[in-house]
Amino acid sequence: MTTDVLKTFLLYNLAFNIAVVTLWFLVFTFKHDWLYGLHTRWFQITASQFDTLHYTGMMIYKIGIYFLNLAPLVGLWFIH
Repeated sequence: MTTDVLKTFLLYNLAFNIAVVTLWFLVFTFKHDWLYGLHTRWFQITASQFDTLHYTGMMIYKIGIYFLNLAPLVGLWFIH
């Protein structure tokens, strides 16, 4: 695998993951009550616990994007 192929893969992966977290945020923001109702069918959680879990999940997901997609991509751009 060449560095150009790896850079292209990381770039597409970065775009896909940013789209996923953006969609997650938009659904969480604009369809909050529906999403909360969907989750409370399975779990006994309060609205504040629900919000905390989702914000924490989005934060961990974004950190993963930065460390697993963006950092290697920037590193490859610097060395090549």
